[in-house]
Amino acid sequence: MTDRPGVHLRGLQILLAGGLLLGAWPAQGQALRPAAELQRPVSGPSTRTVDYIVALVNSEPVTNFDVRQRMLRVEQQFAAQGRSLPPRDQLAKQVMEQLIVERALLQQATEQGVRVDEATLAQAEQSLAAQNQLSVEAFRRRLAAEGMDINKLRNELRNQVLLQRLRDREVEARVRVTEADIDRFIAERQAARPEGLELNLGHVLVQVPEGAGPDKLRELEARAQGVADRLRNGADLAVQAREYSEAPEASSGGLLGFRPLSRLPELFVQATRNLPVGGVAGPLRSAAGLHVLKVVDKRQAPLPELSVVQSRARHILLRPGAQLSQDEAIARLNSYRQQVAAGQASFEDLARQHSQDGSARQGGDLGWVSPGQFVPEFEQVMNALRPGEVSQPVVSRFGVHLIRLEERRQAALSEREQRDMARELVREQKADDAINAWTEEVRSRAFVEMREAPQP
Repeated sequence: MTDRPGVHLRGLQILLAGGLLLGAWPAQGQALRPAAELQRPVSGPSTRTVDYIVALVNSEPVTNFDVRQRMLRVEQQFAAQGRSLPPRDQLAKQVMEQLIVERALLQQATEQGVRVDEATLAQAEQSLAAQNQLSVEAFRRRLAAEGMDINKLRNELRNQVLLQRLRDREVEARVRVTEADIDRFIAERQAARPEGLELNLGHVLVQVPEGAGPDKLRELEARAQGVADRLRNGADLAVQAREYSEAPEASSGGLLGFRPLSRLPELFVQATRNLPVGGVAGPLRSAAGLHVLKVVDKRQAPLPELSVVQSRARHILLRPGAQLSQDEAIARLNSYRQQVAAGQASFEDLARQHSQDGSARQGGDLGWVSPGQFVPEFEQVMNALRPGEVSQPVVSRFGVHLIRLEERRQAALSEREQRDMARELVREQKADDAINAWTEEVRSRAFVEMREAPQP
């Protein structure tokens, strides 16, 4: 089988999108942030304060410096996305909780013997560099220029791979998708037409500690009831969420985003499906605590996707190595591009003569492909091309490519392809539920000693 750019490294995609770590690295396919936005050590007068422990997770410390470093990355990520941040003290608490969960999960990975070898780590680093259109060496130089220790980068990448492998193991153990599940999913989608409904809910969670006594429970119930009353009287959801909610989405104003009813907890669906926009439900009690919900918006669910846009492209691949640097490969491909534009050579002939991919004998023809078959750094450039257009050189984990889009078409999905799509959607739903439950289990089993509050 030829080593095509269509090899789909799903695990690396997930880990490079941040995995279970909040704002860890640029999302798959995003460019590296401009120099001013890259992570760098926290600086300024406040950093002269002696570092201290904010929490112990099974005797492993989480320090104030850890919190500040992670907050810096979150702030950069939010700024790049144009999103507003919660108050810094609130953000510090949320980041600290994520670090606590992260420590507990990494400890479980160690206990279960999950390992990451150097080859996998090198591949992760290469993939991160490639999606930013840089060689590994150039990527390291860029980070070094911003004051970041490459060993810290590799350690965080290692942790993300560990967490991803642990996550995959848990999903594999907990999630099973049967043919009956697929039949039920398809039947529900069909029955939902045209009444299919999606809700955008605002969510405020007041957690109830295990073993809370009557007085503590009354205090928390009063807190949740106060939130519900204020929302019913027109209070701002984002303010209430940031001040009172302990849910992950608190920092984004408490919004869960549009979700079909099948992707919401049954408790939420029963309480909100018949409410008008602006309606408030709760407090509702669950194992997680007390929930207050607001119906922010409703809409009809889109029709199921029964067709996909397929692309047919050609490419020329050069693989940098001892005899050819990445810069030289880019220069050669630029030369080929100019020859094609000037009519001095055809793309097909150049591919046959120079491409180091198995498709060279076909003039670089990759055939018809559906979304997701190529690695993101290749597919994103291909998707931006018009038929007949030739790309600039594109760096991927396989080498450097020159791409020409031949044509596109709308292709209907066969019954089998529709079932495969349904299988993935059902698996995704079950995986989300399983991972959330598993993460809560790991967090609840960990012995966490809270020390001094973080100083953002």
